[in-house]
Amino acid sequence: MDAPLALRPLREDDLPLLHRWLNAPHVSRWWGEERPGLAQVRVQYHPELLAAQRVQPYIVTLGGQPFAYAQSYVAMGSGDGWWEEVRDPGIRGIDQSIGEAALLDRGLGTRLVRTLLAQLFADPAVTQVQTDPAPDNARAIRCYEKAGFRRVRTVHTPDGPALYMLCDRP
Repeated sequence: MDAPLALRPLREDDLPLLHRWLNAPHVSRWWGEERPGLAQVRVQYHPELLAAQRVQPYIVTLGGQPFAYAQSYVAMGSGDGWWEEVRDPGIRGIDQSIGEAALLDRGLGTRLVRTLLAQLFADPAVTQVQTDPAPDNARAIRCYEKAGFRRVRTVHTPDGPALYMLCDRP
């Protein structure tokens, strides 16, 4: 587990792998989607579409091998009922999931989040990073807290209740 962890932009040829991960029971339980078909993943996660929505998608690798998906986004102006109260253009949101079930519970989620935070805070325009795990997703909440997030409050999102968490610029 000491192998280098890296983020690289999602490519179109990654979509079949992402499809497999999104349909894995340990991911679909929390990701908030019905198990999507490959055609739906190709449309919904196409890198050009996500870029137009101000979402930066990543494939996360461990020792060069893909094992997780992550994304960051500009929270303000997300649309579709998301983060309508956010007025700070410097707030970024993050989501991620470890796609390979064999790699759960090995500290990789915390490493992934810390790596993503470092990359986001390297941009001086980023003021805070937010995330919104399900209130009963203890594994994710523990991961975020170890990475430096603090619990703020329970919120209601288009996907249902969530624990709103923030990480301030170091």
